[in-house]
Amino acid sequence: MAQASMAAIPGLKETYVQLKTRMDKAVEDFRRAMAATRTGRANVHMLDGVSVECYGQQLPLNQVAQVHAPEAQMITVQPFDPSQVGAIEKAIRSADLGLNPMNDGKMIRVPVPALTQERRQEMVKHLHKVLEEHRTAVRNIRRDGNDAIKKASKDKKITEDDEKRSLEEIQKLTDDEIKKMEEMSKGKEKEVLELK
Repeated sequence: MAQASMAAIPGLKETYVQLKTRMDKAVEDFRRAMAATRTGRANVHMLDGVSVECYGQQLPLNQVAQVHAPEAQMITVQPFDPSQVGAIEKAIRSADLGLNPMNDGKMIRVPVPALTQERRQEMVKHLHKVLEEHRTAVRNIRRDGNDAIKKASKDKKITEDDEKRSLEEIQKLTDDEIKKMEEMSKGKEKEVLELK
């Protein structure tokens, strides 16, 4: 019921759609950050943040090579253009992921070492930092929405009751989105701290 109220007010429909879209994007960005976070197992998403200097421009790794995780502790990177093996190896090495790629001239093998307890704690700290950044982003979106609602009320486009209900609805939407991210973070934290 609450979801329909703000979207049903003609003066706020556009604002609601924009807020919901922006919050969903923030949560999706957080989900991608979680997928890229390293756990004890090899995962192709660990290399999502790697970009390669290729043909005079920076390209994401997945656009210049095929990435696979054939084993629990190994990632393989097969370049589409074998002449890019060196550039890809250098990009992975300089990505600050704690990985040491090896190339045989045709393919790059990236062994994924088991995480030490200290490294696991660092990963959890990193997760908390990323979560807080995304919480802040969602709160900033809420602030923008609140400002738009207050302006609409001041300009007499909506009633005071509509303003009050809409502000409460935005707060509920914000709380729901933040809760989603916190649950994802808890699951990932458990995965990182789990000894395999």
